[in-house]
Amino acid sequence: MATLGERFDLVIFMGVLYHLRHPLLALDLIREHVAGDMMLFQTLQQGSDEVLEVPRDHPFFMPGTTQPPAYFDDPGYPKMHFIEHEFAHDWTNWWAPNAACSQAMLRAAGFSIVAHPQPDVYLCRTAQVPFAGYGPAAVYPSRGEDR
Repeated sequence: MATLGERFDLVIFMGVLYHLRHPLLALDLIREHVAGDMMLFQTLQQGSDEVLEVPRDHPFFMPGTTQPPAYFDDPGYPKMHFIEHEFAHDWTNWWAPNAACSQAMLRAAGFSIVAHPQPDVYLCRTAQVPFAGYGPAAVYPSRGEDR
């Protein structure tokens, strides 16, 4: 994607994420290199449709205990299910996020969700990339060249 040297008003990224071995990297690269304004995103989702509001900073343990926070087990916590072998007789299906994970990954890559027309479809607009002040999110950042 970095070598395209072109941004697009609308990127259509439907039915791709769950086939990728590195899905968050793909979203980072789309945001970094090709998404000019909007992205239409769809992915296979499994698990809960609930979306839990999670804290911005997660403690290792609940205060005063050695117990992890209970919200990690909540059905609405962002989770990505790894498919080791096959899903629906297709060995190229690697991942199945729940709804909370799809939404969290989009935000983490620098997209804001502006519409949610179907349970697994999101219309997104480019937004600030979280933690961009610490450096590029993508492994292959742009070189600052406009082509």
